[in-house]
Amino acid sequence: MAKLRLGVIGAGSWTVASLLPNLANHRDEIEFVGVARKGPELLAKIRDQYGFQVASEDYRDVIDAGVDIVVVASPTGLHHEHAKAALEAGAHVMCEKPVTIDPADAWDLVDTAKRVDRELIISFGWNYLPMMKQAKQLMEDVGIGQLEHLAIHMQSATRELLSNTGAYPGAAPEAVPEEATWTDPRLSGGGYGQAQLCHALGFALWLADARVESAYAILGKGAFPDAPVELHDAVALTYEGGVVGTMSGASCHIGAYGNKHGLEMRAMGSDGQVAVDLEREWIWLYRPDGTDLRPDLPEDAGLYNCDGPIEALVDAGMGRLERNWSPGELGARTVEVLDLLYKSARSGQRESRV
Repeated sequence: MAKLRLGVIGAGSWTVASLLPNLANHRDEIEFVGVARKGPELLAKIRDQYGFQVASEDYRDVIDAGVDIVVVASPTGLHHEHAKAALEAGAHVMCEKPVTIDPADAWDLVDTAKRVDRELIISFGWNYLPMMKQAKQLMEDVGIGQLEHLAIHMQSATRELLSNTGAYPGAAPEAVPEEATWTDPRLSGGGYGQAQLCHALGFALWLADARVESAYAILGKGAFPDAPVELHDAVALTYEGGVVGTMSGASCHIGAYGNKHGLEMRAMGSDGQVAVDLEREWIWLYRPDGTDLRPDLPEDAGLYNCDGPIEALVDAGMGRLERNWSPGELGARTVEVLDLLYKSARSGQRESRV
């Protein structure tokens, strides 16, 4: 079978540190056709390192080169334009999170992917970990009945990133994160919510199969009152079906827990309850009928990587994708929550989707 023609739109720090090396692991199936980013010096370096045939500051040159699969890793505010162009050109797309800033744009991408019969994969890397797949299977095979309450918490080392005083651990040293990508709301949509809680939502809404109805949010900047965006979030949420819940996120200190993300959810249902803690590698599903499931998990089972979405993109291009564990619909649901979060923070009121 001919190699898949790859296009990459947006090659910033995370793309250089993670996405491109993961793609390079598939050189026997991928032809590196086109890459687009701003800045001719680093663009040329990436072109030479990976052997891209086309390297341009205009993403349209990548699309016009002819692509089968596309990674969209540009700033969030540009995702809709870039991902829609790639889908309509006939490519399967892996889009970085959050998929868009505006929920309407996210649902438009979902509709576009369906119309052109292409996969839209969101880069929720945790969803592809064996631990997460096991938790999802337990929720589908055993379950907790009708969802009643959902609590979500996350912490990650983003104090420096979101206060414009430094980078995040793991950033590629040759491609320091551009401040505007993370802290200019016109491009990022916000701070910790957009940068990290999108991951937490992609994890929790996937497991609990929930969709938000309303949010009341309080945002904080902590020790950085002049930061352009928030570093901490506290949110009260309601979901369809009368479900209530909470979500919190915090920018922790570099070095804490070995820079491992803290991410957990607890869900209460009519027939039981479940807890999933990625930091401590823990799953517990309990039902009063005698079900008490606590699978043994290896050390670092919850350690983040973005291998899974790249694997899914390649599998989609090769026609062998069995299941999309981070579909566009899930991405759109996360954007709905984030949109209400920031609307509520601005208005000081509870904001509703419907």
